[in-house]
Amino acid sequence: MALWAKENTPAVAAHTNPQDGGPVESAVTETELKVNVEKELVSQAEEEDMEALLGTYVMGIGEAEAFSERLKRELQALEAANVHAILESEPLIDEVLQGLEAAAHCTEDMDEWLCIFNVKLRHMREDIESIETRNNKLEMQSVNNKALIEELDKLLERLHVPSELAACLTGGSFDEARMLRNMEACEWLAGALHSLEVPDIDPAFANMRAVKDRRAELEKLKSIFVRRASEFLTNYFASLVDFMINDKSYFSQRGQFKRPDHADLRHKCRTYVRLLQHLKNLDKKFLGPLRKAYCSSLNTLLRREAREFANELRASTKAPKNPTVWLEGSTGSGQNANTADTSSVSEAYAKMLTVFVPLLVDESSFFAHFMCFEAPTLAPPGGTNNGNEDGYDDEGDEANDEDLGIMITDENDSKSGACMNPAELASLNEFLQDLLDGIQEDFYAVVDWAYKIDPLCCISMHGITERHLSGQKADAAGFVCLVLGDLESRISMQFIRFVDEACHQIERHERNVRQMGVLPYIPRFATLATRMEQYIQGQSRDLVDQAYMKFVTIMFVTLEKIAQTDPKYEDIFLLENYAAFQNSLYDLANVVPTLAKFYHQASESYEQACTRHISMVIYYQFERLFQFAKRIEDLMFTIPPEEIPYQLGLSKADLRKMLKASLSGVDRSFGAMYKKLQKNLTSEELLPSLWEKCKKEFLDKYESFVQLVAKTYPSENIPSLAEIRDILISI
Repeated sequence: MALWAKENTPAVAAHTNPQDGGPVESAVTETELKVNVEKELVSQAEEEDMEALLGTYVMGIGEAEAFSERLKRELQALEAANVHAILESEPLIDEVLQGLEAAAHCTEDMDEWLCIFNVKLRHMREDIESIETRNNKLEMQSVNNKALIEELDKLLERLHVPSELAACLTGGSFDEARMLRNMEACEWLAGALHSLEVPDIDPAFANMRAVKDRRAELEKLKSIFVRRASEFLTNYFASLVDFMINDKSYFSQRGQFKRPDHADLRHKCRTYVRLLQHLKNLDKKFLGPLRKAYCSSLNTLLRREAREFANELRASTKAPKNPTVWLEGSTGSGQNANTADTSSVSEAYAKMLTVFVPLLVDESSFFAHFMCFEAPTLAPPGGTNNGNEDGYDDEGDEANDEDLGIMITDENDSKSGACMNPAELASLNEFLQDLLDGIQEDFYAVVDWAYKIDPLCCISMHGITERHLSGQKADAAGFVCLVLGDLESRISMQFIRFVDEACHQIERHERNVRQMGVLPYIPRFATLATRMEQYIQGQSRDLVDQAYMKFVTIMFVTLEKIAQTDPKYEDIFLLENYAAFQNSLYDLANVVPTLAKFYHQASESYEQACTRHISMVIYYQFERLFQFAKRIEDLMFTIPPEEIPYQLGLSKADLRKMLKASLSGVDRSFGAMYKKLQKNLTSEELLPSLWEKCKKEFLDKYESFVQLVAKTYPSENIPSLAEIRDILISI
């Protein structure tokens, strides 16, 4: 209560009833009512004030019962006054109640009217919404109809086929003057077909009957035009080639070389490059027969040109009438044949490749671009070509470059990734095979002709072919590379056949019963190797080295077999032939590593044969001397040297007897040994070196014998090494 009084009553005035003894007013201030809510509800001062106040009331009214009675009387008086007041205000209350009732009726009427208006408003709102919906639909329909009319107008424009273009596609001429109009018709037809395909046309339009009918009509125009163009180009290619074949001035004549010139042919074909591109875009399946027709026609021309050129090439080449024969016949005839100059044969083959390989590469490249393979972008007309690869000049080069109108593929193109995909490249190579197939036969004929004149020409022809093969890197030259690879294989096969035949000639020597002196094929091989080195060009080193290995291996094997037929003269035969091999190939072995290897092999075999033969000659004259020394050496492994003189046959008396028999007249024995060396030796130039080897070998053996005698017979005197050396020097 104190808290509520604090918040709501800033000052309280207490009045006493005037009936109870007069007005007694006591003012209680805010300060007096303040309580300390933290500690006590009523402070001490407030409690004292309250007691004083209560005391005042007691003092004013007397006893409590009297005060209570007085209060009851006052209450009754107040109630009576209230009832009287109520009775007096009844008319007013009735009037108020009537007003309230009238207001209630008005309120009910207003509520009914409001409900009626609410229903009408709701119906009106629904009508407005319906009107707005219909209006929106009409507006949308109007917009859609307008857009549809515009789309249909555009569609009608697409479906419209100009009569002049339709006439050009179905019956126009393909003359050069009319080609511009034909190209316009092709471009329009391709665009019209493309515009009727999804997504260029709305999928809803694509299924319309009018669109389907128009598409069918355009497809019919396309098939008619493509068929007409294909038939025309097929006949056109054949007529161009027939015209050139019937004109002999296009080909080589007797005494006159005619380099094939296709500038005019390519110029005429260039007129129809764009036509072929449009045919590819319209219907790619027609390109296959066209490509085949072009290949068939041009193949006939190329083969005729190659055949005429090869025939004239062989006819105009001055070559020996008799074929060169190697490693066969007498030495004199073989050497005479080898002196014939056959370089013109290799030059003729080089000229054949120089003329035709670039031509075939150009034709392959032209075909790839002309027949619309997936190659890099075409070069503009008048662009520069890459020229001829082999350094020959052509009067029509500039015309060719201008008339080709194709892009020249180089290394930059391959690095930039502008290459055909594998499937397209495989298809191109199939058609290139049809284009160039059969022309290799004329190259083979030149190779066989050169081989018959001089097999060694295969070496230079192999190098020439490798050089041309290494220069072809473009995708379009793929089949040309195959032709060159076949040529290289054929040349290698011919050369291998020559090597095999020569090896067979070498092997035939072993059939002879008696062979003495140097075999004839050894000096002939030296001459052959010299000529082979002269023919080497480019990378033909491997081909020649393989031939060397086969030749020399057969020569050494045959030499050993022949030597074994007569063991008595085996070593003499071997050392003479190995010496002849070294002498004849000394100069070449210094510059050719393969021959150097065989030179060292022959040198080792020569030394071994010399050692065996010299040992045989020495033992033939001094057998007792060196057998005695051999017995002493064998016994020294088991008994001390001082006990050897007591062995049977090795006493001092036996030593003196052996020395007398072997060394008495030793100068005559040395002379006999010299004659023994000289007796069966056919190469007198080898005798001095053999005699020096023989003297050195004897002195080495005798020195060993002197050392053995000094250990086992220290008291015996034998001829010294110096004495024997002096006697040998005097022989």
